[in-house]
Amino acid sequence: MPTDILIVTIILVIAVILLISEKLPVDLTGLGIIVVLTVTCELTPKEAMAGFANPAPLAVAALFVVSRGLVRTGALTFVTQLTIALTKGSKARLLFLSLVLVGTLSAFLNNTPVVVLFMSIIMAVCVRYGFAPSKFLIPLSYISILAGTCTLIGTSTNILVSDVATNMGHAPIGMFELSVLGVPIALVGGVFMFLFSDILMPSHDSMAASSETEQETYLSELEVTPESQLIGINPNEGLGPDYQKIKAYEVYRSGRIYDLSRSRVLLKEGDYVLVRGTVDEISKILDKGDATLPMCSDAECFQSPHLSGTKLVELLIPAGSSVRGVPLHNLYLAYFKDVSIIGFIRRQEHYSWKVAKSQRLRIGDVLLAQVTENSLDAIRRKDDFIILNDNVVNDVINWKRAPIALGLFLLMIPAVATGMTDILTAAFAAAFGMILSGCLSIREAYRAVDVKILMLIIGTIALGAAMRKSGADVYYAGAFLSLLSGSGPQVVLTGIIVLTSVLSHFLSNNSTAVLLVPVAIATADSLGVDPRPFIVGVAFGASACFATPIGYKTNLIVYGPGGYKFSDFLRMGIPMALIACGGAALFIPTFWPF
Repeated sequence: MPTDILIVTIILVIAVILLISEKLPVDLTGLGIIVVLTVTCELTPKEAMAGFANPAPLAVAALFVVSRGLVRTGALTFVTQLTIALTKGSKARLLFLSLVLVGTLSAFLNNTPVVVLFMSIIMAVCVRYGFAPSKFLIPLSYISILAGTCTLIGTSTNILVSDVATNMGHAPIGMFELSVLGVPIALVGGVFMFLFSDILMPSHDSMAASSETEQETYLSELEVTPESQLIGINPNEGLGPDYQKIKAYEVYRSGRIYDLSRSRVLLKEGDYVLVRGTVDEISKILDKGDATLPMCSDAECFQSPHLSGTKLVELLIPAGSSVRGVPLHNLYLAYFKDVSIIGFIRRQEHYSWKVAKSQRLRIGDVLLAQVTENSLDAIRRKDDFIILNDNVVNDVINWKRAPIALGLFLLMIPAVATGMTDILTAAFAAAFGMILSGCLSIREAYRAVDVKILMLIIGTIALGAAMRKSGADVYYAGAFLSLLSGSGPQVVLTGIIVLTSVLSHFLSNNSTAVLLVPVAIATADSLGVDPRPFIVGVAFGASACFATPIGYKTNLIVYGPGGYKFSDFLRMGIPMALIACGGAALFIPTFWPF
């Protein structure tokens, strides 16, 4: 192996390890790739920094702003009202509407705010009609992923694939070029989920779902006192006649969690019980001395936030958060006077405060906190949390600007689709129009841009350039072909799609796409066939990441609120990955011949 290829390979392997383990924040990893490639002279400074002027990440940044403008003006609020109005107590109707509406919106918008918006709707409808949210949230995430493959702007991955291909001398991907295959795959996947989600998805209450009067009820952890009248009570049947409006979810005893939807247990002294109730009800149980709040020195720490006009929010720790690995008691939110952390959930486990305060935060952890509007706004400005139950409607700046925001968005789509202009120009024009018309402020626009993702994209663009310059892409393509020696282009294409899908389950799908497009093109050149099917194959494979909660950001978003286990993603995700990869492998040659 030549020295340059060896150096690039070592950098690639280290980058992959860092991205999977997240020992460093993803943006720091991206920046580190640029620095190391420059220091080792694999790229000149100009070549290494070219990603900062690359159209792809700039277009992605502009689309972040456009999506934020639509949400902040309330331009999508009619969709929420439509969903609630048409559900009418039917699980099938709720699932159908969610699949159709989320699929349609996610084909053109950043799917993260779309999924967060609809997750809140589904939670509210599930509480109203007694449905299990776990039946709906994974399909919600999956349809948003499938819809992203239908258009160029459906996901940033498509934009990056198009840009890398263009830089290597190939035609860019058209606005609706992928629709000819993306739409049928999304329809098949949607029908599959509609028919089988009730069978494949678990059925249990989510602790994130409260009563219809959610703003008046709170999750809290209670410790049973020595003289408590709760001792000996079966919490499955309630906490007794004095506390009929308090619902118990879990019991924590001696390091073990008892999920009351699956277990029967009698309460003992020292048990920690996860409950939901009104402030008055929880205050009543505290005043009578039947329980205490282990995270508080007295009941006032529960009551005072409520009296000062705060609300309960759920804060998800996303990939790339700077608080990952920080002990809960050292979290900077603990120093906010108007923030009270009243719960900590890691998957199916609600930790007692004594245990939770020393836990180091992980991706997917959910904090239940009482906050004021001021502190909530401060949290929104950070990239450390995703606010799962943020009230998007109340976060609207100016309803009167909604038609303007919607108009700018609708002008952007045909401008790109007809070839009138490129995606970068159209996205920047729409984003600039959003700011100029007052749909959102320049400060809001800056906040809308996910800088960490952009830095990772720029870093992987530099690594892709180093692979091409050193010849590593051709070397890797040769190694890949040797594994499939004697196989035709159809089999090799299938291998590329599957490889891209597998890597996307553990790496950022953006990173996977940027790194594999050069390999795919080199592989096609080695076979003497048109690289176009292989370029498209990488685009579809990079979005076929359904089988793990860390494979895609929206999977992580629904992971905690749905109360899912890792195996739940495998149960539905493997068939979905087979549908996406199989459909792509079978029909790409039909629409993009070799």
